Amino acid sequence: MHDASELVLARLPSGVPVRTTVHVYGEGRLVDGDDGPELDVPVDGGPVIYVQAAQHGREVNGTAVLRRLHERLTDGEATTADASDLDGTLVTVPVADPLTFDRVSYTAPESLDSVHSNMNRCWPGDDAGTLHERMAARLWAFASAADAVVDLHTGSPAMLTHTVYLRGDEVCRSLAEAFGTDLLLAEAAGDEADAEWSERGFAGKLRVAATREGIPTITPELAHSREVVAEAVEEGLRGTLDVLRHEGLLPGEPEPWNGTVARNHLGRVNAAESGLFTPERDLDVGDAVVEGERLGVVHDPTAFEPLQTATADRDGIVYSIAREATVTAGSTLVGVAERLEE
Repeated sequence: MHDASELVLARLPSGVPVRTTVHVYGEGRLVDGDDGPELDVPVDGGPVIYVQAAQHGREVNGTAVLRRLHERLTDGEATTADASDLDGTLVTVPVADPLTFDRVSYTAPESLDSVHSNMNRCWPGDDAGTLHERMAARLWAFASAADAVVDLHTGSPAMLTHTVYLRGDEVCRSLAEAFGTDLLLAEAAGDEADAEWSERGFAGKLRVAATREGIPTITPELAHSREVVAEAVEEGLRGTLDVLRHEGLLPGEPEPWNGTVARNHLGRVNAAESGLFTPERDLDVGDAVVEGERLGVVHDPTAFEPLQTATADRDGIVYSIAREATVTAGSTLVGVAERLEE
């Protein structure tokens, strides 16, 4: 069974509603509630999985993944089950933040939300709060009813596809392994996290809020933003189907995982000066580097003199490279993820 309904997330100052669509597949269904559609799941209806995309509006590959997943489930292709055969309930929201989706942007303008321009910093939201807090709270009603959550995101073209999970949470780790990207990034939380945790409001991420409520949650970061890339969509579709297998909604088992686990948000090589950055000619995401290895040079664009030779500050795996040549002091040139033995 497949059900879909328009969902009003909030209202603009003019009174125009901010709308998206929620889809439900399998045992559950949508029923009318006081504030719009609500999820109704039979007592013995099996697990509930919540998957959303485009919380950042320029990250469109996750939306394409959910369209492909919809086609697979509703067309009844031989390669997977029909939606009526799901042993449980799948809830999907292809566009979690229409405000940023329409602007092809990462954040909303301050005129709409000056407190939380980034929707992924205010979960679980507040139905009496700012615009993004109200939107998060409306979606939280669905996410909080799940047994597992997948928050599909998209990195830059120069970022290695990876999946982030809460470090030390073995259930989240197994969910990340099921999604199956070669690189898993374990993000610490609370007292174990570095200063960036509090400085950038990471405690308000959907993944963190849900995990703290006992709901295993992962954030796959598919390659490329602002454009739909076939390879990224295929990887996202395969990973999502394997999560459904892992959680028992579909028959079978995910492909065995044999990748690398590394620490997230560490090992950033930053620009000491503003200028033009040229990475080493043969440097690519996924490369193994060692401490002290040369990664590129920042030049003065007018005097041509080198301002900085960027080197790795640790052994690890390159997971991002600043391919846009113009950089400002403090910006990330190369991200190096440090391997973990867990």
